[in-house]
Amino acid sequence: MPSPETDATPMTFQCAGAGEPFILIHGSVNDSRYWAPQTSVFAARFETFALNLRHYWPKPWDGQSRFSIDQHIDDVAAFIETLARGPVRLLGHSRGGYIAFRLAERRPDLVSRLVLAEPAGVLDASLAAPDAPPANYAALIADAVACVQRGETEIGLEKFFDYAIGPGGWAKLPDARRQICRDNALTLIGQIAEGRTPYSRDAAEAIRCPTLILDGGATQPVFSGVAAALSCAIPQARRVTLPGATHLLNWDDAAGFNAAVLSFFAKD
Repeated sequence: MPSPETDATPMTFQCAGAGEPFILIHGSVNDSRYWAPQTSVFAARFETFALNLRHYWPKPWDGQSRFSIDQHIDDVAAFIETLARGPVRLLGHSRGGYIAFRLAERRPDLVSRLVLAEPAGVLDASLAAPDAPPANYAALIADAVACVQRGETEIGLEKFFDYAIGPGGWAKLPDARRQICRDNALTLIGQIAEGRTPYSRDAAEAIRCPTLILDGGATQPVFSGVAAALSCAIPQARRVTLPGATHLLNWDDAAGFNAAVLSFFAKD
């Protein structure tokens, strides 16, 4: 199915099912294929759109053209507007969770229900614990980005997954999952200067739609900290933690993840 044209660079997507629209936004070094454990389950109840953000597979980034978090937010907003079916259910994982959060903050008219699966990023002083050291997302992934810039893609992805799911995480992934990340590895370079800002209390309190925040019981502190802070600050938020799951929680516990999302929607 064709997608809306935005600045002459269309997003692509996978679509399945019928009913109300439900949009899925992938995270860093991923694409629509990341949602394989969810697509058929969600499509049984909703028309499910798994997006490929601008510059991600199957149209890889050239490493030169504009790469911007605000562009991705605007692209998803334009996609929803083009559907012309009113506010939608929106799910984002990791970096995609950040995009979903900002979209719900800036365009509440476009989002009816929001699911944030371990939204990535850092907290500002209004949300962080008083004794928490200042955090800089670009610094957290700088080693990984430097390797990718040198053409050492495999080493860069290893370092990135050391950050995302812990030491040795890359080696634990099935090769099909690793290939998705290889296909999108260059986008790590773009993320360094993409313009992502910290989460603030004012922004969280601006989200007025019912919100589900999902995190894993075995995830990294940087993700559980964001999940805890946002679940307290977003007015209509509830938090569900999947025991034993890492940052890749929708793969680690697909059944639990899917059940939590569908249960949340069943409360409409």
